[in-house]
Order: sequence, then structure tokens, then C-alpha cells
Amino acid sequence: MSRTTTTEPLLVRLSPQEVIYHVAAQLPELPAVIRYYDDFDDTLRSIFSPETQNIFELHYCGSKVLLAFDQFEASFAVFLKHLFLFLIAGEYSISSVRSLIGAFSHISETELAGLLSVKPIEAKTWWAALRAKGYNSKAYPSLKALLRFLCAHHLCEWSPEHLDFISGLPLPSVDKYAAVRSGDVFLSVDEESAIVHYLDNLAHGLTQSPHKLDTDMLRKGGMLLCSYQFGMRPVQIASLTMRDVRVWDDDNEKIPAVHLTFRKVKQRRSSKTLPLPRKVKRDWASIIIEQHRRAKEKGLTGEHRFFEANSANEVSAAIIALASEITGTEVSATDLRHTAAQRLVDAGASQEELAEFLGHSDITTGLVYYQTSANQAERVNKALGISEVYQRIAKIAHDHFISPDELAELKGEQQIAGIPHGIPIAGIGGCSSGQPACPYNPVTSCYGCRKFMPVTNLALHKQVLEEMRGVVTFFVEASRGDSHSPTYLQLRRTIFSIKQVIAELEEEPPKNA
Repeated sequence: MSRTTTTEPLLVRLSPQEVIYHVAAQLPELPAVIRYYDDFDDTLRSIFSPETQNIFELHYCGSKVLLAFDQFEASFAVFLKHLFLFLIAGEYSISSVRSLIGAFSHISETELAGLLSVKPIEAKTWWAALRAKGYNSKAYPSLKALLRFLCAHHLCEWSPEHLDFISGLPLPSVDKYAAVRSGDVFLSVDEESAIVHYLDNLAHGLTQSPHKLDTDMLRKGGMLLCSYQFGMRPVQIASLTMRDVRVWDDDNEKIPAVHLTFRKVKQRRSSKTLPLPRKVKRDWASIIIEQHRRAKEKGLTGEHRFFEANSANEVSAAIIALASEITGTEVSATDLRHTAAQRLVDAGASQEELAEFLGHSDITTGLVYYQTSANQAERVNKALGISEVYQRIAKIAHDHFISPDELAELKGEQQIAGIPHGIPIAGIGGCSSGQPACPYNPVTSCYGCRKFMPVTNLALHKQVLEEMRGVVTFFVEASRGDSHSPTYLQLRRTIFSIKQVIAELEEEPPKNA
């Protein structure tokens, strides 16, 4: 039952405090207990005697957060507690509810009373006037939530019939993806290559001496892997249980396959249970396998946390600490998630594939990644060819290898030399046709050419590779977004071709080496 059945007076004649009090007085009593579901700990939480509590202690992602109502006038606080109950019942996450309620600290009683006093037919004009004042952008979603609340309770002439109208009220133009568009959230070439090298070395070390690695470092390395490869949020990593990790032995493979299953977050509750299966790259699978083995030795099973993390904040801090140590600059899980998303887009993924990868319910959410330039991950994976994880290169066609002595016997015009991008290079091999007959740059085009005869000097090719990587890095950093230019593509092809020549020499040296 409502507290009063008095006919609503003309609110415009009342002071702001009186308007708020009048509307709040029409609300029903708050329940003795407000309950909400804590999906991180899989438990039902309770807020007892909300009517008299000035501070709600809330559980979110393994941490406790406070929502204070004592900063508001008494009637205003009552109003917001009812709004809190309305949002919780609407299955909003605790994070979203806390943000929406907290934003009212930026809204004056005068503005709130004005919204409560305006009729639906006048709301559009009032809303435009509010936007013209340049009000805090965080306030508008909260005011919309308030209007939906009024509709649900049939207050101030609002009703559920107005919900579509409320959804259509425009929000301020705020580009929440500005950092994505500018590329500031993407890892640089050096940063990402450092992380790739770290995971490569960690996995390799585990295959050689699995017992030597400190358990805490193994745990942090696994968290970094999940964040880097899958773009998992800290809460998803922290929520992984032993049941969510599957290790499949395959007699045909040296390293077992590893599958992880995590859930969507930041969605309505009906979507949170949808599983998102992922397969760990075999090159890095040993990291998860060893973590799984040690967890089982400790007696962890079923619903026990795989990484034994108590909160998302703990995971976030661990990733920042390790990634920052590796790269020499602060790198967060959010940066890794954006980088993973852009890497997928650069590889040609569709909108549906990107949405599935990120766990988005709306496929349009990730459109911003298609509008930005190719990210640093693409440059590492396709241009630098740094990690064995990404080296799945088709064999490059070239003529036979020749020895240094055979190179010396070639005619001068057949001996390849040049100064590409300011780098003096000579002695890498010969050309069966002759360099003067070739219209292309000698070094950036010879590798991969069918007429190219690479010399069997492995160290020399490795030196050329490092020098060309420096050129690519400089080019990428100096021309962000120009990853489709002929120059960049030629450099990328060169890197791939040099890597193939080196791989051939390392795997099966020619008889004349």
C-alpha cells in the first residue's frame, strides 16, 4: 500500500524539497530485506532494514563496495533507495546500479524536482533545455533510469506506455571509444612482442623443467595468457573454476589440448550463463597444464577457483604488475582486451565472430574496431613474425642455397647488394638473372623471389632480419594506421620471407653449408 492517497497537487507550486517529499510519500514501504544475486560467489546477498540504513554494503566481483545515501536529503535518499530496488529487480549488475545511483550526487535537488514536475508531453523540451546547460554526462543515464522508475509506479503522470519515448531521449555526444579510435589502448610493437616472448619462454621452460617455476609466477603467467590471447576480463579470469578447465590428451600430439570455458559478464542475468569455450594455443598450453596439475595436487576440484583469486581486483592488479614489468610501461587487462579484439578484426573476423569472441550480445558494439587502423598485434603477428606461435608460413619459393665461396665466384651483377631504408646490406645471396635486370629493391624483394639464391650464412640472415624489424617498427610507429600502404606490405612480406630462409637453414642445413 502507498503511504498516502492524497490527490497529487500541482508540483510546480512547491519548492524542490517539497516536490521530492511529495513524490517520495506516494511510494510503498521498502521491504524488510532487499536481496540480490552475487554471481561471482554464486550466492544470494541480503540488505536488511534498508529503510533505516544510510550505507549499503554491496558485494561485486569478489570485493565489497559501499553505496552511501547519507549524502542526500532524507526524502531524496528514500527516493533513491526505491530506485535501487527497482534496478536490482531489473537484473542490472551491482556495478551498473552503483554507478547510476552514484551519479545523482551530480544532480541538484532543483533539477530533480524539475523532472518530477514536468509532464510527459513537456519532457522532450525540458530534456533539451537540460542538455543545453552542459550538465554532467553521467547524469543522463541516471535520469532515464528515474523516468523508467516513475513509469513502473505510475507516478507524475508517467506510465509504461512512455518507455519507448524515454528510450528515444538523446544522450550527450560522448565518444566512449575515443581511446580505441586513437589507438592509445593498443600495445605498441615492442610491448606486445615482449609479452609474446615472455609467454613463449615461460611455456618452453615448463616443458623442460616444470618443477623449477615458482607457483605464484606460474599463476600470474596463466592470468596474463588468458587476458592476452582471449581478451578475458579480470572477473572472468577470477571466476574460472577447475570444472572450467579441460585438458585433453592426444596421442598424436606432444602437448595435450587445453580448453577453457568462461561466462559473459556485464550482461543481463539471462545472458550470464552462456558459456564461452576457448582453446589455448598449444604453444602455451603447458602453462595451463602445469597450473592445473599443481591445483589438483592441492586438492582443488569442481567449483574451486582455478587461479585461487579472491576478486577481480586481485587479478587486475596481478596482470598490471606482470605486464608492466615485462613491457616497461603500464599495461592493463583492458589494454590487452582491446588489443586482442583489434588483432581478431585485422585477421579478417566478421562482426559476429568478434561479438562471440568478446562476449557481446549486440554485434554492433565492436564496430569501432573496424573503423580503426590495424593494431599493434597485427603488426607483431604479421609483420615482425616474432613468435613461433604465429609462424605458420607457407614455404617461400626460391632457388637453391649457395655457399659463400660460390657467391664469390658469381659475376658482380649477380651478387646482391644495396642500401634499403638506409641499411647497407651485402652478401646475402645471388640472383640467377642479375641484379641490374631486376626493377625491384634488391633486399626487400629478393627474399621470396624464385631467382634468389640465399647464401648459407645463417648469422647473416638473422642480422638482416633484426635490421629489417627495426625498419618495420620505425615505420609502424611513425605512420599509425597506414598498414595497408605498399611500403608496409612489402616490408611485411620481406620479414616473412627472411624468416622462412632462416627456418630452412635451421631445420635442414644444405649440404654445402
